[in-house]
Amino acid sequence: MTTARTLSIALSGLDGAVVEVEADLTPQTPGFRVIGLPDKAIGEAVQRVTNACANRNLPLPRRRLTVNLSPASVPKHGSGFDVAIAVAALATEHPLDAARVASTVHIGELGLDGRLRPLPGVLPAVLAAARGGVARAVVPWANLAEAELVEGIEVFGAVCLADVLRWHGATTDAPELDAVSVQGGVEPVASDEVPDLSDVIGQPEAVEAMVVAAAGGHHVLLSGPPGAGKTMLARRLPGILPPLDDDAALTAACVRSLAGAQVTRLSRTPPWEAPHHSASVGALVGGGSRVVRPGAIARASGGVLFLDEAGEFAASALDALRQPLESGTIAIHRTGAYASYPARFQLVLATNPCPCGQYGVPGGTCVCPPHAIRRYLGRLSGPLLDRIDIELSLRRVSVAHRDAAPHVTTSAAARGRVLAARERTLARLKETPWRRNADVPGTWLRQGPLALAPIVRRPLDAALHRGALTLRGYDRVLRVAWTLADLAGRATVDVGDIGRALFLKRGVMA
Repeated sequence: MTTARTLSIALSGLDGAVVEVEADLTPQTPGFRVIGLPDKAIGEAVQRVTNACANRNLPLPRRRLTVNLSPASVPKHGSGFDVAIAVAALATEHPLDAARVASTVHIGELGLDGRLRPLPGVLPAVLAAARGGVARAVVPWANLAEAELVEGIEVFGAVCLADVLRWHGATTDAPELDAVSVQGGVEPVASDEVPDLSDVIGQPEAVEAMVVAAAGGHHVLLSGPPGAGKTMLARRLPGILPPLDDDAALTAACVRSLAGAQVTRLSRTPPWEAPHHSASVGALVGGGSRVVRPGAIARASGGVLFLDEAGEFAASALDALRQPLESGTIAIHRTGAYASYPARFQLVLATNPCPCGQYGVPGGTCVCPPHAIRRYLGRLSGPLLDRIDIELSLRRVSVAHRDAAPHVTTSAAARGRVLAARERTLARLKETPWRRNADVPGTWLRQGPLALAPIVRRPLDAALHRGALTLRGYDRVLRVAWTLADLAGRATVDVGDIGRALFLKRGVMA
């Protein structure tokens, strides 16, 4: 009886567990079986591995072959175990470096001709291997650049199964093959290019409000008629946010990899996601029958999730945002599958005041009946609006504003102010686990060491007493007030900051 071992990775969302792939050869009726809680795709690996080995002149042993994926209690999904299963099976008879095989993670799907096909999720898988103490990893050639983004692990990009065996010390006369390239999902080269804030003309209050949102990580609702500049403002928000640090950039790249994009570098620009208003709950949240893929919420983590024409989204899709906005994570449960993804994004909603967009517009004529206006605005539920920090009501730019050449704010200048405000926030919160004002719990703001004096909170307490604010809204106004103080360079919040934060929360824009 001969036994061989190697390693692979079982992914659950961004988290990965090292799986030991054991192959056992016994002198019984010839057969090939995979055990250890495999799904259907792994069960089909038997046929893929058999054909791939035969077509690469690497025949499998002609005895009873059992491959176990251990620990058996960990769910395993997808075709990424093919290479590990093939290497463990061949190592039972072929002269390979057993110690090297046993300490190497193998990731990849096998084609029937023996070539390694690229997979989504290679980056988080290699990252999980490195964190698990594994020193080497084998990945498909098309995923090599992605895998090399992980430091502290040696990565080998293989074209076919014969290349993997040669890397482990075997001798084979299998001819060379062309590598399988990635089909679709290629990351755009110019994805880091963000339009400049200087393109926005005639909306100085809205531009300042977006700077406040960027400085504190606050959620924004933009309401106004068509052509007021809602989408233009939202599209420029990533350009004034601080660049991603190493951990955030790696997490964003892992999510893109799981979503099927080809990742070749770590982008420092915050992600931007703008799903169409016909998007379903699954498209926003993520999902899948077995392998749970990230949705727009997870792909926007660390950046901006922009929902244009928010009034046209299904109410169920909008309400699905409520839990991620509070917790900063999204947990997806499916039959036989579970995944958790980060969801710490900035939400920007844009909506017209009514279906025709002319309600309340000076000089405009609204043709919508009252019940249609109420139904349209009712798509944004009260619980969702209560989680919005800044509400802006925009007007169209007049000829006078357009021709007056007003002071223009560039993205570079706005980003400088945002970075300075973030530094003040970090200095104030250095003894806490939070890094942005939007992340600070309301209890700490109201009762912590930096709680405001009653005289400063008086306008806020009065609004709460009148029922104009919920307690959640109360806390969100406090967060915005602290951001205003950070932008102004003050060490504490004054009554003026509270008043302006209330002004922004109520959404009145002159």
